[in-house]
Amino acid sequence: MEKIVIGIDISSKTLDICIKKSGHYSFEIIDNEVKSISNFLKKVGKSSSEIIISMENTGRYNWNLYEVLETLSFKIFVLNPLHLKKSLGLIRGKDDKIDAKRICDFTEKNEKELIQWKPCSETLKKIKLLFTERNSKVKLKASLLKQRILYSQLKGLKLDSKFMKMNKKEVELLEEHIDFLEKEIERLIETDEDLSLKKNNIRSIPGVGKVLSWMIIAKTEGFTKVTDPRKMACYAGVAPFGYQSGTSLRYRPKVSHYADKSLKTILHMAAMRAVRMENDLKEYYQRKIKEGKNKMAILNAVRNKIIHRIFAIVKNGKSYEKNYLNNLILS
Repeated sequence: MEKIVIGIDISSKTLDICIKKSGHYSFEIIDNEVKSISNFLKKVGKSSSEIIISMENTGRYNWNLYEVLETLSFKIFVLNPLHLKKSLGLIRGKDDKIDAKRICDFTEKNEKELIQWKPCSETLKKIKLLFTERNSKVKLKASLLKQRILYSQLKGLKLDSKFMKMNKKEVELLEEHIDFLEKEIERLIETDEDLSLKKNNIRSIPGVGKVLSWMIIAKTEGFTKVTDPRKMACYAGVAPFGYQSGTSLRYRPKVSHYADKSLKTILHMAAMRAVRMENDLKEYYQRKIKEGKNKMAILNAVRNKIIHRIFAIVKNGKSYEKNYLNNLILS
């Protein structure tokens, strides 16, 4: 069967589309709206060819596409923008039409290695959206708190107290919004028996709190999208990689800077909490310190262990038990 490969470059208002059929390219631009997308895909779906649709992950700008694609049976790929960028090599020039063509060519070349996109449940969709909104509020709150440091410089103009008062009101309002969003996330997870069980089991691991449990559930789509802890460790930037070339270049294994920084930050906080609590991770941390190991390297190992324990707990459907888990995961 002949294949039609469609690469879509997404922006807030429009979709630039490259259609490759029998080695020939054609291009279209449509509005990033459900009605326009539906009309375009219905027209494409009339063909008897195998339809492959590919796009980059651009966050909320993908939502209209997802809404329509959920109702269709095409083969769909959602690409990591960094993966695509690094695969292009040395390039010159850029526009939306060229980007759509590059997505199209990349997908055709790497189709066998790519993971096919599948829609998640309604509950998980809401959790992911609420968590994204929560993160944006948390960042805004952190930005407002940093501004307070600058207000001391405005005492001479007698504006510091006025600005501080406005700042406090804004922070209080954001805290109310964050609290509401967190309660909604928790409520949604509790309405799903499977997610609720996984959440409770995950939180039984020393150091793991509510935010990390929500984040892991959202990132893995309830442990259906990502099932391998090593892949999750790599995605979070806590998996060390060797650096060696010939006999002259040999470096210690180190983590890659290509990572989900927000997940890595939350994992680091969980690791810091874990090594302060009375548990085997604290024992491991203190033992490695006595051996003269680097503190950050040990904490990274703890982050890695936490990820592996989360996946082991979910796989076995049991709460954390020190002796049981130590048989599962090697030190």
